[in-house]
Amino acid sequence: QVQVVESGGGSVQAGGSLRLSCTASGRSFFLNTMGWFRQAPGKERDFVANISPPPRGTTTSYADSVKGRFTISRDATKNTVYLQMNTLNPEDTAVYYCAAGGFSASRSVGEYGYWGQGTQVTVSS
Repeated sequence: QVQVVESGGGSVQAGGSLRLSCTASGRSFFLNTMGWFRQAPGKERDFVANISPPPRGTTTSYADSVKGRFTISRDATKNTVYLQMNTLNPEDTAVYYCAAGGFSASRSVGEYGYWGQGTQVTVSS
């Protein structure tokens, strides 16, 4: 059974940093894109960042709203993906979800087959 587990969320003041981690177990995602999405109260789940698998060069892609502030990385040997979030602002407040099993430059929720339960990130002004 596949499990995807996020950690590292919390509360921080504007301008601060957090690092999210996500580990998937139950199968290998070495050949898959992994990503991060977020969902604020009353809003849809939005793409944040993704990273392609090693055979495709571990290329990264970001939403415009986080480009230059967030960095996604992965340890493919551990089925783990990270999201380093710097210069956080209150608009980044959301539940952050890890997604596994994507293909190519997947930015759509429907293109990922496996999801974590989410971790809350709260940024105060």
